[in-house]
Amino acid sequence: MLKIYHNPRCRKSREGLAILEASGQEFDIVKYLDNPLSVSELSEIIQLLGITPEKLVRKNEKIWKENYKGKELTDAEIIQAMVEHPKLIERPIVVHNKKAVIGRPPEDINKIL
Repeated sequence: MLKIYHNPRCRKSREGLAILEASGQEFDIVKYLDNPLSVSELSEIIQLLGITPEKLVRKNEKIWKENYKGKELTDAEIIQAMVEHPKLIERPIVVHNKKAVIGRPPEDINKIL
């Protein structure tokens, strides 16, 4: 099933949602700020993206700068930080057919449709 991890307050995430709506395909919307991901869910997404956890972090967020920047963190610690502070997760993320993509730029979503 096609799924978007979406933050309605984010312009890029809204643009990504519009691309999915225009595709005509059915999809689920996961508002991950309202329903935070578990460690296993986030780990699976990172695996599908084929990136390290650090590459999914929004490093300009105040939470990151104040609590994590400059520290030597393991992948598990980075994942835990994103689980505890979902605002740190880059968005939007679209998952489809065991593949995932970060919609930055939003047009990248077309790669997995």
